[in-house]
Amino acid sequence: QVQLVESGGGLVQAGGSLRLSCAASERTLRYYAMGWLRQAPGKEREFVARIRWSSATSYADSVKGRFTITKDNAKNTVYLQMNSLKPEDTGVYYCVADGRETTWEYWGQGTQVTVSS
Repeated sequence: QVQLVESGGGLVQAGGSLRLSCAASERTLRYYAMGWLRQAPGKEREFVARIRWSSATSYADSVKGRFTITKDNAKNTVYLQMNSLKPEDTGVYYCVADGRETTWEYWGQGTQVTVSS
């Protein structure tokens, strides 16, 4: 069974940075694409970034050039480095596995990111 545990969320001022981590159960990263989605209050969940088993990446247009998704297979961990944060980046960020866009098989519980203006 795939388990995903996020960490690293918090409160940051606009223009600041945060790094989210997602600890996955063993071997998950070797077999599944991994990703990050987010959900702002009153809005639908939206795709943020994805990294395939090959390490190929893709991003939502709204975060391109500011966010970077990486993974460490040895540590079974996926990261989302978020720079130049904006208030509209505020939301609950979910680590996900095995899927694409907004359709994923496995979900973490989420971590809150709040960007103040």
